[in-house]
Amino acid sequence: MITPPPPPAPHRRVAVLAVAAAVCLLAAGCSASGGTSDSNTGSVGAAGEAGLRVALITHAPEGDTFWDLVRRGAEAAAAKDGIELTYTGDPDAAGQAELVRDAVREKVDGIAVTLARPHAMRGPVAAAKAAGIPVVGLNSGIDSWRSGGLLEFFGQDESLAGRAVGDKLDDLGARHALCVIHERGNVALEARCAGVKKTFRGETENLYVDGTETKAVSAVLTARLRQDATIDEVVTNGAQFALTAVASVKEAGSGARVATFDLNKDLVKAVRSGAVQFAVDQQPYLQGYLAVDSLWLYRTNGNVSGGGVAPVLTGPAFVTKANVETVAKFAAGGTR
Repeated sequence: MITPPPPPAPHRRVAVLAVAAAVCLLAAGCSASGGTSDSNTGSVGAAGEAGLRVALITHAPEGDTFWDLVRRGAEAAAAKDGIELTYTGDPDAAGQAELVRDAVREKVDGIAVTLARPHAMRGPVAAAKAAGIPVVGLNSGIDSWRSGGLLEFFGQDESLAGRAVGDKLDDLGARHALCVIHERGNVALEARCAGVKKTFRGETENLYVDGTETKAVSAVLTARLRQDATIDEVVTNGAQFALTAVASVKEAGSGARVATFDLNKDLVKAVRSGAVQFAVDQQPYLQGYLAVDSLWLYRTNGNVSGGGVAPVLTGPAFVTKANVETVAKFAAGGTR
C-alpha cells in the first residue's frame, strides 16, 4: 500500500506567467519563458488550488529542438494542473546536479529529472528525498531510476529501441551501420547503439561526435564516409543530426542511407521525401507531460504510475514513409 504523501508546502511565490500558461495549454507551443525557446531556463504556471511548485531539470544543451518538445508537454500539464513550473537544463553532469540541489533548497513540491549520467544524480536525489520532495525521472535512465531512489519513470526502453532498429536494418538489407553518438557517456545513447549491435547481423560501428558543434559533426561524419565506402547505413540519435547526416552523405559521395532516433517537424519532411528511411519516436512531449502531471497526482491524490516498480513506456514507435502522415499535423504543431 502506498503511504499518502504529505500535504504540499504553502505556495511561496506568485506565478508570474499564468496567462502564458493558459495559452500554452491551448496552443501547446510556447516555451517556459512565455513564447520563446532560446533559453534553457524559465518558469510558467498558474497559482491553482493546490499551489504546487515543480522543477523540471534536464541535461539539455542550448538549442536542441528535442527538448523544446519535452518542455512544451511539461508546460501543458502545468497549465492544466495549476502548477508553477520551473524549467532548467545543463548538459554538464555536475551542473545538472547543482540545479537539483538548488530546487531542493528552494523547497519545491516536486522534481522531474533526467538521468543521462545516473551516478551524478544520486546525491541530489537523496537530498530531495530527505527533504520530503518526490522525484520522478524521464527520458534517460530507465535502468537506474529505481536504484537511484526515484518514485516513477517515463520514457523509452533505449536498449529495446536499439534492438528494434537492428532488426529493421536487417529487413532493409543493410550490411555496415555507423551509429553516431553525439554525447559521449550518455547512457541512453550508448544503450541505443548497443541495442542495434545486438540484433543487427551486419557490422555496427560507433562514431562519437560533439553534438554542440554542427559543423564539426558534419566534418567528422563526412570524413568517415569518405574513408569507408562499405558503410551503407548511418543511424543518428537525434532528428537534427539525421538532417546533418543526409548532407554529409551527399557531400561524401556515399551511397549510405540515413535512419534516426527521435522526430521533429523537419525530420517528418525528410521521411516524407525519402531522404531519411525512418525515425524512432519516443514521444518527448508525452514524457514531459506525464512527468509533471504525475507529481500533481502524487501530491494531490497519492497516485504512483507503474506502482513505483515499473516504468511507463512512451516508445519506441517507428515513423516511416508509409505512416508519416499520421503524425505530420502534430509535428507541425510542435507536439511530436
